[in-house]
Amino acid sequence: MTTANAYPVTQTIRTIGILGGGQLGMMLAEAAMPLGYQCVFLEDSADCPASLYGRVFHSEQLEAFIEAADVFTLEFENTPTATVEQLTALSKSGSKQGMFPPLIALDIAQDRLKEKQMFNSLDIATVPFMAVNSEAELKQACDELGLPIVLKTSRGGYDGKGQFVIKQDSDIKAAWQDLKDAVTGKGSLTPTPAPLIAEGFVNFSREVSIIAARGQNGQVRCYDLVENHHHHGVLAKTQAPAVGTSHLFKNATDAITKVMNHLDYVGVMALELFVTKDARGHDMLLANEIAPRVHNSGHWSIEGAVTSQFENHIRAVVNLPLGDTDNVHPAIMVNVLGQYPDISAVLNIDGAHYHSYHKAERDNRKIGHITLMPNDVMDLEKSMTKLVAILPNKVGLDKEYPSINLQPSTPAIETENDAKNSATADDLDNKDSLTASSSKPEKAKK
Repeated sequence: MTTANAYPVTQTIRTIGILGGGQLGMMLAEAAMPLGYQCVFLEDSADCPASLYGRVFHSEQLEAFIEAADVFTLEFENTPTATVEQLTALSKSGSKQGMFPPLIALDIAQDRLKEKQMFNSLDIATVPFMAVNSEAELKQACDELGLPIVLKTSRGGYDGKGQFVIKQDSDIKAAWQDLKDAVTGKGSLTPTPAPLIAEGFVNFSREVSIIAARGQNGQVRCYDLVENHHHHGVLAKTQAPAVGTSHLFKNATDAITKVMNHLDYVGVMALELFVTKDARGHDMLLANEIAPRVHNSGHWSIEGAVTSQFENHIRAVVNLPLGDTDNVHPAIMVNVLGQYPDISAVLNIDGAHYHSYHKAERDNRKIGHITLMPNDVMDLEKSMTKLVAILPNKVGLDKEYPSINLQPSTPAIETENDAKNSATADDLDNKDSLTASSSKPEKAKK
């Protein structure tokens, strides 16, 4: 029970209203509690993960949700902009203390075409792209960008949905038929009419991301670059820090800082990037997309950074100083999809940290994550092999960490895998990244 003197008299924010009640909202609330803040949630699922940590309001109870909170944030970038507009207006009137991140960040993140145009306006490199409003324009994009290309809805779609890989001319008609309704706002892809976006394919060696927090005073603090591996369009594994990327760290921090300053952003943001080669054969980064929220590729920071992405987001929202983002120990985070593993078997692995999202099991649903941080970095690959062996859904990681390596008669996993610098047609379908890795992660220099 909250008493009248539960908060310092100088603390004017007591309750944070979070739009969304999924696992990100749950982990934000976990980070808020030690700082002395409560959270409430706007979410239509009453038994959502965040319900463990605060009251959940249905979308029809918006006014009650607003009344219950002092400041607002979100956990999902596809939050209706009308709700964010209303909360922003209340903040401007002085009746509430802020809506973070700003509306413009959602508007950009919800539209891939606007997003790419913003990157280019800030001199941040991207893959070549074109807007597509008709089958004729799609044919033109295929001619100008060259095949293969990825055709995507510019609005809606996630985890590999709402896109079509065009590998040859005969795919053009099928791709247009599959996604054309998004242009008119018909069908289930998106209720908002918007052009499609055709993205040219560029050979890349790795998918990486950088997460940063920006405070209300404009201070920006960046986490290490991490390497991400996807399986069927869903994040399977994140390695923090990404091995051998210290020479790219400044470019990544410059890019995300430009974006955050441009948007007058407050809170945590992720910037997803591809590592490719420039004309001289040097490594360079191409921006893919932003996520204006805490991000799956930053979950390792709960144990692996001085201050987690969740705590830094809360700090930014309530206008507290940002925390140190340094990596305290190399880590690998693995998503748990569909079915829970045996928690005893997981925790029997040295350095394993288990996070359940308290969701019902369902095929390919994100229901938890596991972060590995063995005391000896040289044991990281061995720990991954043990973990993959006990995961019900191995999210493709059994190819990289085959269980045969657990047998005493089998040599240990090699310390360096072969790099594969170009993606196959199947990789395009899955958005998988086939990358070089090492058993001895390197600290990205800041």
